[in-house]
Order: sequence, then structure tokens, then C-alpha cells
Amino acid sequence: MTHDYSTISVLVDERGVVSLRLDRAEKKNALSALMIEELTHFASNLPKGTRVVVLSGAGDVFCAGGDLGWMKAQIDADRATRMDEARKLAMMLNALNELDAPLIGRVHGGAFGGGIGMCCVCDCVIADQGTKFGLTETRLGLIPATISPYVIARMGEGQARRVFMSARIFSAAEAKELGIVSGVAAGDDLGVQIEAEVAPYLSVAPNSVAASKRLARSLGPKITPDIIDMTIQALADTWEGEEAEHGISAFLGKTKPRWML
Repeated sequence: MTHDYSTISVLVDERGVVSLRLDRAEKKNALSALMIEELTHFASNLPKGTRVVVLSGAGDVFCAGGDLGWMKAQIDADRATRMDEARKLAMMLNALNELDAPLIGRVHGGAFGGGIGMCCVCDCVIADQGTKFGLTETRLGLIPATISPYVIARMGEGQARRVFMSARIFSAAEAKELGIVSGVAAGDDLGVQIEAEVAPYLSVAPNSVAASKRLARSLGPKITPDIIDMTIQALADTWEGEEAEHGISAFLGKTKPRWML
């Protein structure tokens, strides 16, 4: 069974394993307004009989983060529009985090900015050993705002602060050390490890799995509406700053921002 979307693809096999693929390969699966909308819709409308969801990305990169055109539009928008767009992004992440099914990330190529946020809302992530990671927002004069509750919940504050502000690129091995990924695989072994993560969910009661996931979330770091609202405001505030306008303009114009030595 398939479901029709423009920026994602959804395929359900006979076991109830849902393959959810980010499908903007030509844009390195950057999170556009439409992709955010479609991911939110998917999370709120899980196919009937879903046992487990495997999240992947088409093309060479899992997810390059936020779409630069979308971010540029927020700089040119008014405050209310910025807040509205930031809320859509925040609620998409929250919907995936609260998915009533296990979410397994299959990551390759690169996961940057919001791509790391997508990893951190997964219950388990297996990455190809050549995958590069980076919280790259500060290169653009931005901050990792709406993804921050999930990044901090996954890594812990101390670990997160190693990579949260510097925008440095790090390896899959370090991503495992930081807790972003659960396992690292080479070549065809990536698919083998993904199947090994899927298999146990085909022998357990789906409602009990969902209830167990809700229990684990309730006992972990709290991601409340107030916390989400704070991250939305922080992102909107940053979009209004001069650094963001300069940094995104420099990136789009393929020039160096003034802070790059």
C-alpha cells in the first residue's frame, strides 16, 4: 500500500513495516514548508496496522536541515508569520517524537541542523559509517532552536554542548558516542542492522509498544508546551537578528560571512 505525498514517500509492507522516506533528493532532503506539512500529516495519520516506521532519505544525504529558501522567507516575513512557521516546524518534530509506533532512523550521507533533530526524535538510529553530522545553524547566524528539546533529551546537556554551538562536522562514530545514533554500519550491513532493529517489533503487542513508549517519554526530560513555545520564540527572535540576514544572504550568494576566518 502506498500514500501520495509530494516531498515524502510512504510504503507499507505486508508486515506492517512503514518505510517513510524524505524525498527531495535534489535539495538534499532539506525541510521545506511543504515537507514539514506532509510529515506532520503522516505522523497524525499512521497507516492502519503499523508495527514500526523506518525513516530514511532519498539520494546522497539523509537530511541537510532547513530549506534555505524557507529560512530566507522568514527573514523577509513579519513577526506573526515567523512565529507561525516556527510553530509548524516545532509541532512536526513533536508529532514525530510522540509517534504511537517505534521510529527507526536509517541515516546516510549527512545529517545537518534539522537533520540531527530528525535523528533525535527517532527511537533508534543506525547510520552508515561514512555519514557526517553537524549542528550547523551558527554558521548562518541562527540557533538550533526548535530541535533543541529533542537534541538535549537525547544527548544530555553536557554532551550536547560539545557540538551544539560550534557547527563543527563530526563522524558517525562520534555521533554514536554522543548518543545521536545507536549503531554504525558499513555498506550492505546498514540494511541488515535496520532489519535487526525491526524484527523484535513484529513479535510484540502494538498497543503495549505504544504505551511503553509513552511511559518512557513521560519519565524522561519534559518537553512541555511551554518549552516548545520558548523554542519557537527563540527561533523567531533569531530570524529577526542582523546576523541571520547576513549569514543566510552570504550562503545563498556563495560568499563568506564576515565571521568566517
